[in-house]
Amino acid sequence: MSIKKQFVKTKPVCKVTFSVEAKEANIASVVGDFNNWDQKVGDLSKLKNGTFKGVFELPKDASYEFKYVIDGVFVNDAESDSFQWNEFAGTENGVITV
Repeated sequence: MSIKKQFVKTKPVCKVTFSVEAKEANIASVVGDFNNWDQKVGDLSKLKNGTFKGVFELPKDASYEFKYVIDGVFVNDAESDSFQWNEFAGTENGVITV
């Protein structure tokens, strides 16, 4: 799993690339505060090497809770900036700060 951030000088956004290796998976997405936890909005594309990848523009100067959904299973990214307990979900979510 990896997260790459690219800040855009001309806009108040950060292009964030989410990557997760899941060779045996059929579908993966990233969901979080930035897309209303909507799996369809957070669809990731599967590459030939089995990695799922997607780039999303997130408004800068904010933190967002997120998780990957891999074949219906919610998974945290070990490379998250931090982790936060979420009462609604009853679990920890990864946090990305841009």
